[in-house]
Amino acid sequence: MPDAGQHERRSPGWAWRVLIGRPLRSSEASKEQITPVEGLSALSLDALTSVAYGPEAIIVVVAAAGAGALYLVLPITLIIVALLAILVFSYRQVIDAYPGGGGAYAVSRANFGAGASLVAGASLIVDYTLTVAVSIAAGVGALISAFPSLSAQTVPICLGILAVITLLNLRGLGETARAFLLPTTVFIVGLLTIIAVGLLHPLGLHAAQPGRSLTPARPLETVTVLLVLKAFSAGCSALTGVEAIANGVPLFKEPRAIRAKRTELLLGVILGVMLLGLAVLARRWHIGPRSGQTVLSQIMATAVGRHWAYYVVSLTITLVLALAANTSFGGLPVLTSLLARDNYLPHFFSVRDDRQVFAYGIWVLSFLAGALLVAVGGNTNRLIPLFAIGVFTGFTLAQSGLVVHWWRARPKGWGRRAAINSLGATVTALATLVFLVAKFTQGAWVVVVAVPMFIALFMRIHAYYTRVAGDLAYGVRPARPAARRSLVVIPITGVSRLTEHALGEALSLSDSVVAVTVVLTGADEPAAEAEALRQAWDAWDPGVPLQILRTDYASVIKPILAFIDELRADRDEQIVVLIPVVIPTRARYRLLHNQIDLALSAALRSRDDVIVARVGLPMKQLDAGRRPGADGRGEMETRAPEAADPGPPPTQR
Repeated sequence: MPDAGQHERRSPGWAWRVLIGRPLRSSEASKEQITPVEGLSALSLDALTSVAYGPEAIIVVVAAAGAGALYLVLPITLIIVALLAILVFSYRQVIDAYPGGGGAYAVSRANFGAGASLVAGASLIVDYTLTVAVSIAAGVGALISAFPSLSAQTVPICLGILAVITLLNLRGLGETARAFLLPTTVFIVGLLTIIAVGLLHPLGLHAAQPGRSLTPARPLETVTVLLVLKAFSAGCSALTGVEAIANGVPLFKEPRAIRAKRTELLLGVILGVMLLGLAVLARRWHIGPRSGQTVLSQIMATAVGRHWAYYVVSLTITLVLALAANTSFGGLPVLTSLLARDNYLPHFFSVRDDRQVFAYGIWVLSFLAGALLVAVGGNTNRLIPLFAIGVFTGFTLAQSGLVVHWWRARPKGWGRRAAINSLGATVTALATLVFLVAKFTQGAWVVVVAVPMFIALFMRIHAYYTRVAGDLAYGVRPARPAARRSLVVIPITGVSRLTEHALGEALSLSDSVVAVTVVLTGADEPAAEAEALRQAWDAWDPGVPLQILRTDYASVIKPILAFIDELRADRDEQIVVLIPVVIPTRARYRLLHNQIDLALSAALRSRDDVIVARVGLPMKQLDAGRRPGADGRGEMETRAPEAADPGPPPTQR
């Protein structure tokens, strides 16, 4: 007799179980919860890897005014780091005040009501989707820069990476965090080491940089406020992902709030040091945009030379850029579960699967990001104009909501906290406005359209749930349930063990049972078969009447539907249709059996006053019954060789 492990391996889902792992008990859920260090790899890679494009975004904007404007990079970065400190301080407070997760959505709902919270939720969903697409596209773009021959495979490579990250997250965030911990550590330690070497003793200071300078060769133009604002808003892309930790507080080990706050602080310190170090080096070495070279690549090459350290960190950056998509997989499923709990998304988004993860949120995020990657051909430049608008909208709502929270609660020191959050809300709102104005025609209009569409979807779903709750009278004591007699209808094709099994199940439900079968009219062979079935039925005498339905057509479905409709019209009983089916020992054998249960179930779906059910007979029970003395039915089994019930002949299917 096969053991349980062998049975599981032979079951249809065993291959899927190999990919995502065995089911976890609720008591084992803590295994998939994360520590502060693991939180860096699970929820912070988006923010940490933004150093690959945040400083460059500032330099590209200010370089448009000439090489003399590059001195602005450091002061603008200082302002961004100050804003980072405000955001870290703010989201640590969000974690304390709203440890259930949700970040800007939870803060907005508690302090501004449903309308603002839906704006926050929709903005974060758009941002999380874009984060996945941008991160994977950026990582693949860096890979293709090193291996140009792969350019034709950009989209398949993007989708392959997306599939791997999706599967890892379906296994659980804990396993994903541990899998990403090594490259995250190499990235952080490697880049901080390169910055330190660059500050103390650069090794490639006089080496020629490949590519040509893209800085305009003209005198310094007037530096306008608009230019500074554009550079600031562009550099703020380095702050995306700061909110993910507050959104994913339930993912941490107990005590969750304390561990999440530690991760937020770690992220703020590491990211701030990286941004400042890169800005100082960029100003010291007059780094500007160059063809075929990123700003980060120029700084690294100047600091340590183009040797093994440069290539190790470069490859690690390529890897973690792609893995930064994992930030969204940690945050969005929690967000969608909260939206579902509040009746703004289908309730299945709040259901955990066997691995204790919100699998539906993971699948939807994967699908949306995959569709976006296909739509833009894996091109990062087509995604960047859409990036950061959603998350800065969330920043603004979260900080503004905290101001209201402090005003209402008025704890000790609330005035200072409210002032800091007011400043943060003002700055992030200004950055959001500059983003929209500067990037609207470059594609940001898509976000402006997408966010209201999501809000409209949320409101439609909520209206439906509200209407259904009223119709079902939730919270109101209902009348006592009234029992109804049931009439069970069983479609059969002949006298067999399957028929015996189905009749037994039907009689256990009701003493009013009728068996029906369908035969063709106008042909000798079907008429003879019908007469033979009638004689066999009478000889068997199971205590259940047999109704033979006759039809001129090949389909057996319409006559059964007509018969059921007659019963519905003539009898005041609950109609139950019990469809007998064979359950083969192997999944591959299912196609060899009649699929009438699928067709009949689909046809009866519109009859909402009819209960449709399947009664299955596992073939393994028949195999066991053939052994002498297995269950006392050896004689019946010998006389019923058609137990597998292949179904009606082809003309009736």
